[in-house]
Amino acid sequence: MLIRVPSSRPLDEIGRAIEEAATKRHFGVIATHDLQETMKRKGVEMDMECRIYEVCNPAQAKRVLEADGSISTALPCRISVYGKPGAYTIASMLPTEMMKAFPVPEIEPVAREVEEVIKGIVTEAAG
Repeated sequence: MLIRVPSSRPLDEIGRAIEEAATKRHFGVIATHDLQETMKRKGVEMDMECRIYEVCNPAQAKRVLEADGSISTALPCRISVYGKPGAYTIASMLPTEMMKAFPVPEIEPVAREVEEVIKGIVTEAAG
């Protein structure tokens, strides 16, 4: 259901690597969420660092959305980086598993293509 890869790289370096690896594969980072900072603004201290990167390829998104608009509930793909300095985990849900929730057989090849890209981004970013 998930790909999880450990990394000892600094958090900011992982973030830059995700952006570079995504761009190389014709994907883009459309948003980054710093959950530790967001929680802090809400008055909740969290020891663990956690950043979520939303990545997307517009052409792939269009293909699946035109097949079934409800797939928008599973987009964009999210890559999470969590942990502490020297011991981060980079993780993402596998698109092939998520798309099983939608009874649209023609999206399965797209999910496989996107999954290979996500695995490549995660693995490359881990260093």
